[in-house]
Amino acid sequence: MKKEVRVGVAAVILRDGRILLGERIGSHGAHTWATPGGHLELGESIEECAKRETFEETGLVVNSFKHLGFTNDIFEKENKHYVTLFVVTSCSIGDPQITEPEKCKQWKWFDLDELPTPLFLPLTNLLKDSVDIGKFA
Repeated sequence: MKKEVRVGVAAVILRDGRILLGERIGSHGAHTWATPGGHLELGESIEECAKRETFEETGLVVNSFKHLGFTNDIFEKENKHYVTLFVVTSCSIGDPQITEPEKCKQWKWFDLDELPTPLFLPLTNLLKDSVDIGKFA
């Protein structure tokens, strides 16, 4: 196994004061709730990655990006290490689809004060840093 730190991008999609989260399966963080996102590819901007990953995972087209923060995420059991870059974005139309059923069991909208558990480690770490996602809602 190659020892490296990977860069992940997480798209925090807000609509009507709620956040879109998916239940992860088949990868590190399985059975936790996470935003759409994935690996930053060589030469890709953070916004391009958020847009691409969101479309690949949900079929939604997002726009208007704002940088939210970053986390340092060490998945000890899986021996993986990520720096995750969070961007807030919006999508006013459409319903999320399960376009990668091997990676995501379901997509749901949650009130910011009623998040499901358990959350994906990067999202947990972001919230531990007292980042106020609600100021973008």
